[in-house]
Amino acid sequence: MLPEGIPTVTVTGRYLTPDGRPLSGRVIWRAPLLVFPAPYDVILGAPVTATLDPQGRFEVELPATDAPGMNPTGWAYTVAEQLDGIPAGRSYQVLLPAETPRVDIADIAPTDPTTPNYVAVKGEQGPQGEPGPPGEQGEQGPQGKQGAPGVQGERGEQGERGAQGDPGRQGERGEQGPKGDPGSGSVSTVNDDPGPHVVLTAAKVGAIPATDKGAAGGVASLDTGGILTPAQRPTYTAAQVGALATTARGAAGGVASLDTSSRLPVEQLPATAPRNIWTPQSLGFQAWSCDPYGVANPAAKYLTPQRLYVTGINITEPTPVNRVIMFARGYGGVSGNRYAAGIYRENGTKVTSTAAPVSLAMAGQTTGSPPSMINDHVGATPIAMPSTVTLTPGRYWLTWVLTTGAANDYAFFHVQNEATVAPANFFFGTPFARAWYLASQSDTPASLNQGAAGVLTNHDIPIMALALV
Repeated sequence: MLPEGIPTVTVTGRYLTPDGRPLSGRVIWRAPLLVFPAPYDVILGAPVTATLDPQGRFEVELPATDAPGMNPTGWAYTVAEQLDGIPAGRSYQVLLPAETPRVDIADIAPTDPTTPNYVAVKGEQGPQGEPGPPGEQGEQGPQGKQGAPGVQGERGEQGERGAQGDPGRQGERGEQGPKGDPGSGSVSTVNDDPGPHVVLTAAKVGAIPATDKGAAGGVASLDTGGILTPAQRPTYTAAQVGALATTARGAAGGVASLDTSSRLPVEQLPATAPRNIWTPQSLGFQAWSCDPYGVANPAAKYLTPQRLYVTGINITEPTPVNRVIMFARGYGGVSGNRYAAGIYRENGTKVTSTAAPVSLAMAGQTTGSPPSMINDHVGATPIAMPSTVTLTPGRYWLTWVLTTGAANDYAFFHVQNEATVAPANFFFGTPFARAWYLASQSDTPASLNQGAAGVLTNHDIPIMALALV
């Protein structure tokens, strides 16, 4: 049922054979897609079929063609008569203005084949008077197959108006040209040549043009499996579907990612240091080989010139560093001395090192240090790297060498080890020696190999650290 307030026109009609028998069939009304804005907010489409009843009658209520606010405007209904037993049904256009709320199809259907396919609607008809005498019969042309004179000039075989219409109106229709001639304006084809023919467009039959399929602003097309083609499927963002973007994987504020073994990578784990203990970070370092506090140090030991000291360190999370540090138990900053330091991965490749041996400031001179540390030159001595590097989780070696200087210039804090069995070198599985050295080194080497000839472990082990300044 149409929304209340849309103006409508009720169309009635009756179809009979020339001898008065009711016809069967249907009358189809087609309009373009109609859009009614507020307050109705409806879209009307699809054809309306009015089926003839047993007396050959029909009645149908349709929106008026001039209803206010309708889109489009200036259109007409396309009427198609499909009557059983009559092979060539008519097709024509009519207007249904709201000023005529009820009309009979006999008053608006075209009868003269010489008139256009557009017929204006007549005004509402008054009450039927008494039938008058028949009008004077017009001159009749050659007899058609079945049509009675003066009825259905388009199609001689129907003649329905001669049996039922107003006698006065019948005389007027008798003035039409020859009856039954199929070439006299009758429709023989649709959208085809030769004519005469009716051109049916998508708008006339309430359809969507085929050119709209797959086109912008048109309708989607389906593939052979009845599925929307990939090119026409929408692209959604992660936010539109309530998901996290792939760029959030492994990023700060995002989500954790898994490694090739479906486990959380070490670098994405939180720091797992026990609470309330001394860590390297507690004292300003990034990492160290061991906590100096728990190490016994009964006797002074000095760096041997040209000996490359190698000390292991373990990194459990990405750690930026730019200083390599050794703990001195006495170094007064000999002006002529030169030192070199570096960082190496477990496989022996170099991460960074001093570009050339550098001088080293005296130890223990940090403002606010205890007087004995200042006077005895005791404390951490850093060597700067060329730039900051970030160490990924893994095992590393720190190296330190006094390239130029005397045997008693630098006393270092150490883990005592007077034998080959170094307590730092107990391991199981992949070998990793945390303390060893190489003699006769004038700088940091290009790479390290703990299994090379000349590697020794019979020395007191320096305590070393990393820092970021």
